[in-house]
Amino acid sequence: MSRPLVGVLALQGDVADHERALAACGATTRRVRRAAELAGLDGLVLPGGESTAIDTLARVTGLRDPLRAALAAGLPAYGSCAGMILLARELLDGRPDQQTFGGLDVAVRRNAFGRQTDSFEADLDVRGVPGGPVHAVFIRAPWVERAGPDVEVLASVTVPADGSTRAVAVRQGALLATSFHPEATDDRRLHAYFLAHCLPG
Repeated sequence: MSRPLVGVLALQGDVADHERALAACGATTRRVRRAAELAGLDGLVLPGGESTAIDTLARVTGLRDPLRAALAAGLPAYGSCAGMILLARELLDGRPDQQTFGGLDVAVRRNAFGRQTDSFEADLDVRGVPGGPVHAVFIRAPWVERAGPDVEVLASVTVPADGSTRAVAVRQGALLATSFHPEATDDRRLHAYFLAHCLPG
């Protein structure tokens, strides 16, 4: 069986750690900076980073519209942290000119857990991911405030500040998103889940 070819959006953010995680799960990776580099991909990872910077660079490079079209046409994608924001159809508190690529029927609040100093870690049970809790690293993380009827919530977390429960891992068909950074740990199960459940096979 051939290795899937998974692109990693490489405009800004934590590209190398996603590449290592995908390679450890048996995928071949390609950095995506231009529209032509979307051709032939089996899937795409949108890394953590600064969502406003990625949005701006995608427009400057001419990548935004082809990427939106690829997602709308069914390209499987996984977004972590900023990647979750970029996959959301609705952004609740972005800059007035900030845009997303869309695809996931969710409303996301960026930096929902607070500033960099409010970053935290938690062990989460993620539906569909065997082997016990996933150690999740939250860094200026978003959360899902609203999810459409076709969106499956895979994991939620109790917010330290107020004790409320918020969705932090969701899937809708071939699209997967997490508020946290699995690439920041040695646990490859989220990347393996993406390859096994979101890519055609």
